[in-house]
Amino acid sequence: MAASELYTKYARVWIPDPEEVWKSAELLKDYKPGDKVLQLRLEEGKDLEYCLDPKTKELPPLRNPDILVGENDLTALSYLHEPAVLHNLKVRFIDSKLIYTYCGIVLVAINPYEQLPIYGEDIINAYSGQNMGDMDPHIFAVAEEAYKQMARDERNQSIIVSGESGAGKTVSAKYAMRYFATVSGSASEANVEEKVLASNPIMESIGNAKTTRNDNSSRFGKYIEIGFDKRYRIIGANMRTYLLEKSRVVFQAEEERNYHIFYQLCASAALPEFKTLRLGNANHFHYTKQGGSPVIDGVDDAKEMVNTRQACTLLGISDSYQMGIFRILAGILHLGNVEFASRDSDSCTVPPKHEPLTIFCDLMGVEYEEMAHWLCHRKLATATETYIKPISKLHAINARDALAKHIYANLFNWIVDHVNKALHATVKQHSFIGVLDIYGFETFEINSFEQFCINYANEKLQQQFNMHVFKLEQEEYMKEQIPWTLIDFYDNQPCINLIEAKMGVLDLLDEECKMPKGSDDSWAQKLYNTHLNKCALFEKPRLSNKAFIIKHFADKVEYQCEGFLEKNKDTVYEEQIKVLKSSKKFKLLPELFQDEEKVLSPTSATPSGRVPLSRTAVKPAKARPGQASKEHKKTVGHQFRNSLHLLMETLNATTPHYVRCIKPNDFKFPFTFDEKRAVQQLRACGVLETIRISAAGFPSRWTYQEFFSRYRVLMKQRDVLGDRKQTCKNVLEKLIQDKDKYQFGKTKIFFRAGQVAYLEKIRADKLRAACIRIQKTIRGWLMRKKYMRMRKAAITIQRHVRGYQARCYAKFLRRTRAAITIQKFQRMYVVRKRYQRMRATTIALQALLRGYMVRNKYQMMLREHKTVIIQKHVRGWLARLHYRRVLKAIVYLQCCYRRMMAKRELKKLKIEARSVERYKKLHIGLENKIMQLQRKIDEQNKEYKSLLEKMSNLEITYSTETEKLRNDVERLRMSEEEAKNATNRVISLQEEIAKLRKELHQTQSEKKTIEEWADKYKHDTEQLVSELKEQNTLLKTEKEDLNRRIHDQAREITESMERKLVEETKQLELDLNDERLRYQNLLNEFSRLEERYDDLKDEMNLMVSIPKPGHKRTDSTHSSNESEYTFSSEITEAEDLPVRMEEPSEKKAPLDMSLFLKLQKRVTELEQEKQSLQDELDRKEEQALRAKAKEEERPPMRGAELEYESLKRQELESENKKLKNELNELQKALTETRAPEVTAPGAPAYRVLLDQLTSVSEELEVRKEEVLILRSQLVSQKEAIQPKNTMTDATLLLEDVQKMKDKGEIAQAYIGLKETNRLLESQLQSQKKSHENELESLRGEIQSLKEENNRQQQLLAQNLQLPPEARIEASLQHEITRLTNENLDLMEQLEKQDKTVRKLKKQLKVFAKKIGELEVGQMENISPGQIIDEPIRPVNIPRKEKDFQGMLEYKKEDEQKLVKNLILELKPRGVAVNLIPGLPAYILFMCVRHADYLNDDQKVRSLLTSTINGIKKVLKKRGDDFETVSFWLSNTCRFLHCLKQYSGEEGFMKHNTPRQNEHCLTNFDLAEYRQVLSDLAIQIYQQLVRVLENILQPMIVSGMLEHETIQGVSGVKPTGLRKRTSSIADEGTYTLDSIIRQLNSFHSVMCQHGMDPELIKQVVKQMFYIIGAVTLNNLLLRKDMCSWSKGMQIRYNVSQLEEWLRDKNLMNSGAKETLEPLIQAAQLLQVKKKTDEDAEAICSMCNALTTAQIVKVLNLYTPVNEFEERVLVSFIRTIQVRLRDRKDSPQLLMDAKHIFPVTFPFNPSSLALETIQIPASLGLGFISRV
Repeated sequence: MAASELYTKYARVWIPDPEEVWKSAELLKDYKPGDKVLQLRLEEGKDLEYCLDPKTKELPPLRNPDILVGENDLTALSYLHEPAVLHNLKVRFIDSKLIYTYCGIVLVAINPYEQLPIYGEDIINAYSGQNMGDMDPHIFAVAEEAYKQMARDERNQSIIVSGESGAGKTVSAKYAMRYFATVSGSASEANVEEKVLASNPIMESIGNAKTTRNDNSSRFGKYIEIGFDKRYRIIGANMRTYLLEKSRVVFQAEEERNYHIFYQLCASAALPEFKTLRLGNANHFHYTKQGGSPVIDGVDDAKEMVNTRQACTLLGISDSYQMGIFRILAGILHLGNVEFASRDSDSCTVPPKHEPLTIFCDLMGVEYEEMAHWLCHRKLATATETYIKPISKLHAINARDALAKHIYANLFNWIVDHVNKALHATVKQHSFIGVLDIYGFETFEINSFEQFCINYANEKLQQQFNMHVFKLEQEEYMKEQIPWTLIDFYDNQPCINLIEAKMGVLDLLDEECKMPKGSDDSWAQKLYNTHLNKCALFEKPRLSNKAFIIKHFADKVEYQCEGFLEKNKDTVYEEQIKVLKSSKKFKLLPELFQDEEKVLSPTSATPSGRVPLSRTAVKPAKARPGQASKEHKKTVGHQFRNSLHLLMETLNATTPHYVRCIKPNDFKFPFTFDEKRAVQQLRACGVLETIRISAAGFPSRWTYQEFFSRYRVLMKQRDVLGDRKQTCKNVLEKLIQDKDKYQFGKTKIFFRAGQVAYLEKIRADKLRAACIRIQKTIRGWLMRKKYMRMRKAAITIQRHVRGYQARCYAKFLRRTRAAITIQKFQRMYVVRKRYQRMRATTIALQALLRGYMVRNKYQMMLREHKTVIIQKHVRGWLARLHYRRVLKAIVYLQCCYRRMMAKRELKKLKIEARSVERYKKLHIGLENKIMQLQRKIDEQNKEYKSLLEKMSNLEITYSTETEKLRNDVERLRMSEEEAKNATNRVISLQEEIAKLRKELHQTQSEKKTIEEWADKYKHDTEQLVSELKEQNTLLKTEKEDLNRRIHDQAREITESMERKLVEETKQLELDLNDERLRYQNLLNEFSRLEERYDDLKDEMNLMVSIPKPGHKRTDSTHSSNESEYTFSSEITEAEDLPVRMEEPSEKKAPLDMSLFLKLQKRVTELEQEKQSLQDELDRKEEQALRAKAKEEERPPMRGAELEYESLKRQELESENKKLKNELNELQKALTETRAPEVTAPGAPAYRVLLDQLTSVSEELEVRKEEVLILRSQLVSQKEAIQPKNTMTDATLLLEDVQKMKDKGEIAQAYIGLKETNRLLESQLQSQKKSHENELESLRGEIQSLKEENNRQQQLLAQNLQLPPEARIEASLQHEITRLTNENLDLMEQLEKQDKTVRKLKKQLKVFAKKIGELEVGQMENISPGQIIDEPIRPVNIPRKEKDFQGMLEYKKEDEQKLVKNLILELKPRGVAVNLIPGLPAYILFMCVRHADYLNDDQKVRSLLTSTINGIKKVLKKRGDDFETVSFWLSNTCRFLHCLKQYSGEEGFMKHNTPRQNEHCLTNFDLAEYRQVLSDLAIQIYQQLVRVLENILQPMIVSGMLEHETIQGVSGVKPTGLRKRTSSIADEGTYTLDSIIRQLNSFHSVMCQHGMDPELIKQVVKQMFYIIGAVTLNNLLLRKDMCSWSKGMQIRYNVSQLEEWLRDKNLMNSGAKETLEPLIQAAQLLQVKKKTDEDAEAICSMCNALTTAQIVKVLNLYTPVNEFEERVLVSFIRTIQVRLRDRKDSPQLLMDAKHIFPVTFPFNPSSLALETIQIPASLGLGFISRV
């Protein structure tokens, strides 16, 4: 098919654009050959005409279909060209936030400028072991491919990381090394991988700097070889460096910095150890302030200095060497501040006592005068003599800078050498993986010698890259047996020859450097003369004679010749170096220059000061004089060329892997893509060249099965043959006529570029036509259905409407007739009311008028009468008023006159009073006056009396006259009243008439008003009633609403409380599961350590030829001492038996150290006590010997004392011996419990041991006192009985006592007294303990009540502050919490009571046993010593014969044979098929029952310990066999259930038959062993999970994701070079049926083994979790799996698993819930993803997925067909906004290694023990039934 046929209407093409580089457009009409213009429409809707090139007539590149946009591999694109690559990278980077993309064998990495959560350990584990094409592109995938090829092909690998500054090369290299360190681990204990990673901070501090493009730019290239041993574990590393930018030490551009280490030193200058360096702020030094940007945002240089020093320490650089390094660096800074003063134009000097130079010399340990001299002078040597010549100031500054650069370069090399020494492998290196981190192609506005060398290196790397790609293409074609035709690809060998060949650029540069007067201008002229117009790759700029242009593989670069010669020479004056070498105070400084006397490797100095290091330094055969100076003058270009050749040799000897880092923008904005910058880098790094090479041949490749699956829709039924290959050939011949467009290989079909797009177009057209036909049919059917529904509905509506209209018309007629009748009566009523109203009005008016006239006349008469009366009274009042005024005036005048006369008299009297005669006269006058006044008073009294008499007479007369007048007045008044009454009567009658008329009028008006008011009231009442009814209705509605709300609120509160209760219950369950999981993880870790311990012991046994025998125990004391350190799994039967050899060391179990130390301490205390008693006894004996002279005086007393001391000693020794025996037994019993949890503090076994130890010590104290009292009593009794026969000799007395002991007389008394004392003391102790316990309980209750009271008060205070609704809720919550706490307290009390009951039962058994022992002892007259030393055997009870008791008897020596036949050599398959499930467990328990029946505790312990060890051995030997692990998990659980069922505890006896209850254990409580067996079962369960995980792991991804269970739903998309695992089922491919068959196998095996149903459910739940987690993790890391059709496949596969659960009745196992994240992810792939409603639905649906997982799935969602739509970036942002408040884990992947905590619910067996038969096939004939 011709390419022009694809340029049809609606086809999309790319056209060049100056801003966006390429723009997408759509053809508006078909292109026809010969057209010069294309009619296009841009995406923004603008139309334009695109003119074709008239010479080439090249059409614009076509755009790929949308389903190919965002592909993982660029080679999968149908059209391979620059715009397609650029667009694909942009879509992945911007829309999907994917920074990695494959381009054939190249990994393109775009710097996101943001921390991404894709480098965690879970991601590393996900990529580990995966094929490179099976997962999404990642740096870990490249690292895994290199690691895998190294192990598979036995060939060294290289990862070449390139890119320009700021593209992320260093970070990518670090992540690759982290991957190797994590996956491989270290082969030694030196943690080499940590050292490899620790080298990064050091190299970054001395080799990285801030540039305008990158804050942490690597200014050197490095090649790190990570060494591996034969097991492919890291053993060491080696680093080679290239291109160190020395010029940065002395010069930095604007906004740039020097190397980080200088600023770190300045930031740490205040530290005490740095005081001697005399540093300061970075702005104080010339070498650190030129860039003007000494601080990087977000970087703490002081903190980085701490990290650098820590890394140096980790890599073995001592503190002294570190300080030496810092001294040299500080000296470089001070050297930069040295200034020069010009004397003339050709000479200069250093100012005297110049401080910077003084500090430099002090730090370097050199002479000031010497250094100052040689900084300003140089030595010139000729053939005959030597001259010392001064230099100018400019040359001196250059020499100073050259010296600083040289020192720094040598220091850099020295540090690299020491890092390599620290990373050096201690064992032989088997292979290595090299990581090359080097500059990419560079082009700037001004390009100098540095850019020339960098681009030269990239030319060499590009050549190697092209050859490698070409080689891979050739191998692929040959493998598929396709005819190989040479592909024309760009070979840059001419460009390399231009640079490095003879008379090339470097050769001419070296030649010019040798010329005495060589210059940059003369070198440029030589270049023009040699290469201009002779080499097509060399050009001269038009406007410059000091520059040249070279056409590199990526772009043309113009180089400025200025500075080339100086940088190539890199001149350093030897005299300055010699001064530094002569330093004796500073030992490190000469070390930096000691290698310069040897032949320099090509790594010592490089362009612009970049120092490449060779792998090995080449040494001369003989050191000749002058050779060093000769070699020292090697040019930088020559050294760099040699270094580059070594690098290329290394890379060519390895398999390369390429990582191309792209910088998306120059502003470090996160996820911002600049098309121009990206295209520049794509051209520079060779990605487009890879595309071009691929596109030149057959870039698209399909397997025949994939092609058939994808394009089956283009085939007819008759075209499908049995042979897929022939079918594909026939179809292709019909579809593509040009056979040159494709080739048939051995397993694949090869297509040229564009053919897959053409096939996709045909397929899409076919599918579109089919879709249109389906849509047409469906739409027609839907419209017909809609029309029928509408017609039927219309008829129904018409019928109802017509009936309604008829009813409305009849109602209208009835209303019309009724209205006429109402009108008639209404009109009559209105007229009658009007007449009555007029008549009443007329009468009222007449009455009012007449009344008015009469009232007016009456008022006139009344006014005249009243006027006369008023006039009379007014006139009288006026006359009286005038009289009063006149009288008042007269009286006033009299008063005024009299006052005046009185004043005159007073004045005269005052004058008279002033003389004496006046006083005398006055006195005489006064006496006269007094007498006169007395007489006057008498006269006045007489007159008063007479007046009184007259007054009384007048009063009598007045009263009589008054009475008469009153009578007359009364009579006149009566007559007047009668007249008035008559007049008033007339008036009142008239007034009454008027009043009545008025009242009548008022009554009428009131009546009218009342009627109106009544009407209004009636109307208002009716309105009010209606309103009240409405309000009542509303109130009822509100009431109902309130009731409903109250009900709903109550229900909600109840539901919320129930929900909270459920949540709290779930939380408690989760906490319980977490604790259980933690405990089981500890068990898992313990078992792992135990296995490792056993393995190490096995290795030690193999290394030692003769095994060391176990030690023997000699006596009881020695045994007790050794028992502290020696623990054996075998327990001897009795202490007095011959001592046996201990078991091999591998049977020993670890012991809890806390318990061990306590026991050791107790035994030590007992030993010390014994020693003190022994010393006291010796002292007593010495005293007895001294007092021998006094024995005759008191012989009885002396004998009693001796006997007392002897008995005391014997008794203490026997007690000590017994105590040690008991301690030994406790320690031996402890060693049998191999799990540390049993012996951990707080465990039941631990508490029992401590209780026993305490009781033993208490008993020892009691026994001491008893023995002393008893011996003294016996001695006193003996003395009383035989006082005369007492012998004086102490030995005879002791013999007599010994005879009495032999006779048994003392034994009876001793036993009775001892039992009595023990009983009394035990009662006393029990009472005391009970009292203390009660006191403690009461205190605890008081404290709890106080706390409860305080809490209630706080809650009450809080509730009072809450609103009523919240108060109700809080009270309910509080009540629920209180009830929950009470329930928990009751449960605890119940458990305590159960424990107490069990404890009492145990004590009862012990007491019964002791009573039996005492009875037996009394009956057989056993001596006390025998009672102590020999164990008591219970008396056998006679039983009936032929009555099987469900026990099995075996001999002690047959125990190993029992374990061997029943455990070690038992075949699970035969037992599971032929015998009853759990038979070994029943047999073992029946053996334990017999040992319990015999009361043989040692036999029980030995059997249980051997059983546990045997099971562990079997699982260690055949631990990868599912049947074996399942079999012993089932039997261990059954054994555990038997120990519970027959333990005698009521909780386990509920389901037993009476016969089974008779079979309960009678003598021993094996609760501790139940815990040990439970721990063993947990370990077996975890091993079972690991086994089934290893079996299922390879099946899950293939069966759940890749295999198409529903064929044809998800067509295969075109893939690139990295072919993924085929989704078509081949012979070796796992399918969903494979998984289900494996699940059936697991289930049937577990059922055959009789595993508990609850345990089977837990195993199934774990299996389904593994399936769901692995599937989801792969889905999240595979973009090709995130599509709608794949979601359907996953949901179908999950439904098949659910169907399997239903078939097995396992739906309630919780297994389905573990698949919920996977189900939701599949639903997320299928739901709509457009609107906000869709976002809300997704957020509510995906509650089992984390936010990171949801966003990841949406970002990865890729349409497989054109009918699917992509997820918009805005929709993903909406999802993120809605989910930002969700609190979930930020982790992306699920933990596929997670194991749910397992429980073993009690499952009693209904099988009767007496009915069990032992088959002969087990080989247990030595066991007999009892």
